[in-house]
Amino acid sequence: SPLCESLTGDWATHSPSPLSPQCAGTGQQSSLKAGVAAHPLGQERVGPPVSISTLPPGIMNYFRYINAVSAARKSSPIRETTELLQRSPPTMISLASGMPNPDMFPFEMATFTIKDGLKITFGPDTMKRALQYSASSGVPELISWMKDLQKRIHNPPTVDYSPEEGQMDLCVTNGSQDGLNKLFEMLVIPGDIVLLDTPTYPSVLFMLRPLGCKIVGLSNDQHGLVPQSLSDTLSKWEPEDAKNPLSDIPKVLYTIPNGANPTGASMTAERKREIYQIARKYNLLIIEDDPYYFMQFEKPWAPSFLSLDVDGRVIRVDSFSKILSSGLRMGFLTGPKTLLDRVVLHMQVSSLHVSTFTQFMVLQLLQQWGQEGFLKHVDSVVQFYAKQRDTMQLSAERWLEGLVEWHVPSAGMFFWMKLKGVPDTYKLISEKAVEKEVLLIPGNSFMIDDSVPSPYVRAAFSLSTPEQIDQGFQRLAALIKEVA
Repeated sequence: SPLCESLTGDWATHSPSPLSPQCAGTGQQSSLKAGVAAHPLGQERVGPPVSISTLPPGIMNYFRYINAVSAARKSSPIRETTELLQRSPPTMISLASGMPNPDMFPFEMATFTIKDGLKITFGPDTMKRALQYSASSGVPELISWMKDLQKRIHNPPTVDYSPEEGQMDLCVTNGSQDGLNKLFEMLVIPGDIVLLDTPTYPSVLFMLRPLGCKIVGLSNDQHGLVPQSLSDTLSKWEPEDAKNPLSDIPKVLYTIPNGANPTGASMTAERKREIYQIARKYNLLIIEDDPYYFMQFEKPWAPSFLSLDVDGRVIRVDSFSKILSSGLRMGFLTGPKTLLDRVVLHMQVSSLHVSTFTQFMVLQLLQQWGQEGFLKHVDSVVQFYAKQRDTMQLSAERWLEGLVEWHVPSAGMFFWMKLKGVPDTYKLISEKAVEKEVLLIPGNSFMIDDSVPSPYVRAAFSLSTPEQIDQGFQRLAALIKEVA
């Protein structure tokens, strides 16, 4: 393969690891371990050999981003056999599989009643499939349905690219958080700089801290990540540093573009385009974590980073938790096939695959709904949460005017509120508010350094009744007046 030639010149273009299928058996070697670049802190990152070949401009070098642990992963022959069997005709005789015999499972049939009266029935044959092992990337029919949905909603430019060029692919994960965790474990090594706008989702901080990376916070406002903050941070490096395997230039940007947790901020289309161009300039991967995409209250919805992605540098993280069920643990990644293949290899040796039963529940619901039925359901979800948002806004105006500053969110579940005269909300919220029987989250929980005082709190409007929201803000107002 030309991708496996001895490479010279610009290593920011595509240069697959010798551990990748394209390079198997070529015997390419260099003075460094082939495909592994030395890191300033002594760690290893997959990258080009010392000398690398010139490939067509604009093709991403995905193995520049992958760490040595991810590159060392190999496909399980047992998993490959499982997936081959599921694609085979009924005449195939398999003496290879270690699957249990489904005739021995005690479950025979199942029926689920949907709120609109629709029924989903698992007959004996479907039940056997739903209770059996399945492909690590997801049930094929579900992946196909989801890809069609992504094409309709986002129209990714990379759909018709080759894998080497960043072809769009998709895999199912145990909720979006599982996908995020596997992405970071694929991309990050000790000493790396990971960029994200703060405040941010605390679980992401908990994922990153044990990896030994430096988390650099970027400014945001009511419209999300501020592009100038990203540009200013990256100005410490030259764009050419992305071609140097010894440079500590950041490689990954993480952001929540819609209804961000905790701020409720949503990026405008103009901001996304500006951020994408900065990412192109400095050769960043963008992790677009968008669990609240289907909870945007105003149309038309701003284009996603995936819809802008002409390079194949965006990995989009979606979730069904907010619109179908959080307990089903159903998320999915959409992005360059080369990178998602590494995530699937990780799944093969960890979770194996998302519950087949869960996948079939969602698949049959989506197939019966069709895309129009699914989007109709999304509209009903949006209407509910928009009404909840409006309820919280009215209660905030009634009780918190003059005591608290806030912006009205255009998506998601949260109000991000700054308490006037309260430099640090931690004790107020974790102690006094609990005594008054009102629960909120103190702002320091969402900060990179949670020891720094924060005057903010996060209030969620998703679960409480209008009466509870109103009474909760009344109690919060009384607390602020006591301490301010």
